[in-house]
Amino acid sequence: MSSPHDFDFFHGNWDVRNRMRTDFLDPDSDWTEFTGTTRCWSLFDGTANVDEIDMPHLGQRGLTLRLFDPETRQWSLNWASSRTGRLFPPVFGQFADGRGEFYGDDSHEGQDVRVRFVWSGISATTARWEQAFSLDGGENWLTNWSMEFTRPVCGTPAG
Repeated sequence: MSSPHDFDFFHGNWDVRNRMRTDFLDPDSDWTEFTGTTRCWSLFDGTANVDEIDMPHLGQRGLTLRLFDPETRQWSLNWASSRTGRLFPPVFGQFADGRGEFYGDDSHEGQDVRVRFVWSGISATTARWEQAFSLDGGENWLTNWSMEFTRPVCGTPAG
């Protein structure tokens, strides 16, 4: 069952290795890889947190606001990009057995998509996030972006 402390592992600084499809909807598209850094901090006694990721390769930053709803025991994850200056529709979900799955609806290049975020591989020094889109309501998923997080080596803080 999810709790307000599910994302405590993510607080602090991280180095990020991104792997992203050049076309989020094309399974045959190429992948591009680039690095970044992120910093996450807690709010509301743990029931909220914010992270900002710096992606120099893309010339932009991103921000995620995560909010825990104690009634539903679910999180909402809300993404914003410095490129657009807008908040994207949230994804909702929870953690079970060390894995977080979050789902929502959005559009990409004019097409309605079902969105899935997955958090996995969580330890004190590593974590993995991936995004997938579905064009058929969740029957089939195409992973189009993943991030491998590692704690920076002491003396070289991220961000």
